[in-house]
Amino acid sequence: MEYRINRRTGDKIGVIGFGTASICEATAAEAAAALEYAYEQGVNYYDLATAGERTFSYFGSAFAGVRHKVIYQVHFGAEYSRGEYGWTTDADAIKRSVERQLRALRTDHIDYAFIHCLDEPADWEKYRKGGALAYLLRMKEEGVAKHIGLSSHVPALAQKVLDTGLVDMLMFSINPGYDYQQGEYANGSGDERMELYRRCEREGVGISVMKVFSGGQLLAAETSPFGKALTEYRCIRYALDKPGVLTVLPGVRNKADLERLLGYFDASEEEKDYAVIGTFAPADAAGKCVYCNHCQPCPAGIDVGTVNKYYDLARAGDRLAADHYMTLTKKASDCIACGHCNRRCPFKTDQVGRMREIAAYFGK
Repeated sequence: MEYRINRRTGDKIGVIGFGTASICEATAAEAAAALEYAYEQGVNYYDLATAGERTFSYFGSAFAGVRHKVIYQVHFGAEYSRGEYGWTTDADAIKRSVERQLRALRTDHIDYAFIHCLDEPADWEKYRKGGALAYLLRMKEEGVAKHIGLSSHVPALAQKVLDTGLVDMLMFSINPGYDYQQGEYANGSGDERMELYRRCEREGVGISVMKVFSGGQLLAAETSPFGKALTEYRCIRYALDKPGVLTVLPGVRNKADLERLLGYFDASEEEKDYAVIGTFAPADAAGKCVYCNHCQPCPAGIDVGTVNKYYDLARAGDRLAADHYMTLTKKASDCIACGHCNRRCPFKTDQVGRMREIAAYFGK
């Protein structure tokens, strides 16, 4: 497992976490085997917006003894009064649901208490004015909820809630389809979405990624909006390359699913290379670096993707980005203008020109 740090909380989070949308379909024995294997492999971040209530008892049985070593996202707005997932902004319903979840999970605390699935300004108003947010904040004051998160599919709404300064973790849907305006949750332009990711990086708000495979649609040519299939590993790498992203949360039903997903760490760079999306990216994506590093290896030893990322973050107001850039062994000024990166870039980015621009911006 590889880990990244949430700068606002200090939590060390595995880059592949555990989504629970389908584990409720597993038997108790299947779920126990999957959760035991996850823990053994260093998976420490678990999203609990599940499809069915019995998921919580599965976790309670598996992790009660090691609760302090795992991190839970619990959603204040996902409710299970009928045994299956439901959505609400009603404060009383949320309170009942959270109390039931805590009992089933056999825990007295929540690591990340999430404002759940807000996509409309009107829903945010209901959440604030109807008592749901007050309940969440009270749980934080009492020490039951350690940190606050938000799940959303809409950049503009996410930005609005981030403006409150409350959010330590954002759960957002990131994949090539949505970023290029293809699919049910392809909300906001590519630039709007990237600005959200950069803001999270700038402010230290971690991003946990949902719908990394677009509900599986990206994995088959017949359902992919591009008419071409991607692989799980390419989708995972794509999301992890975005600013602010700490972890991806693919849905896991059983141990076999998890074994396949964790194969990501042993996969070759070629198996993770998502440069194919350059062949079907929209015209407005041309010439923009997506930090894929398909241009590597640079003959001058420059990490071109990282140099670009620090530049973009610095221009967006990230005060730490310039410091990070200065620690690089090879900087934009080391570019020898050989054109290797330009020839290899699937997005037709003029990286040689970018290196000149970046060197001038940072002064070296």
